[in-house]
Amino acid sequence: MSRIGREPIAIPEKVKVSVESGNFVTVTGPLGKLNKQLNGNIKIEEKEGKLVLTCPDVEFKPLYGLTRTLLNNMVVGVSTGYQKKLEINGVGYRAAKSGKTLTLDLGYSHNILFEEEDGLTFDVPNANTVVVKGIDKERVGQVAAEIRSKRPPEPYLGKGVKYDFETIRRKAGKAGK
Repeated sequence: MSRIGREPIAIPEKVKVSVESGNFVTVTGPLGKLNKQLNGNIKIEEKEGKLVLTCPDVEFKPLYGLTRTLLNNMVVGVSTGYQKKLEINGVGYRAAKSGKTLTLDLGYSHNILFEEEDGLTFDVPNANTVVVKGIDKERVGQVAAEIRSKRPPEPYLGKGVKYDFETIRRKAGKAGK
């Protein structure tokens, strides 16, 4: 049985949650608005400023904790937001932002472009750092993974795009003579 699903979700002051029929949840906060269709078999109720989930059937226990986590991510997203920080290592590798376009120069014959979307922004504090910010945790993580996939870090020189918390296991090169 899920222990995560039993935890109530605290709703901050400026966040409003509405649950419609079929568990279509709308969460509105200071940073924006998120909608998601959650599993209809899990009951979502608001009690004393907290969201409480109940699972009536054993068949849906695997979705109990998942539903609670998705709902919590929506509440946190519209109140504080999410961000992923990427570091770019390598000679000549750099990032720049002009308007709503992120331009990555990663050693290819062409530049790689990413456009900002609704609720998703890029921040480039310096030429070797990109910060992806947004209210949807899933979308922020997906875009950060797409940026990283354009030039993953390699183990010999450590060149490429990596997360700020990631450590690259380095390999020794040729032994030489």
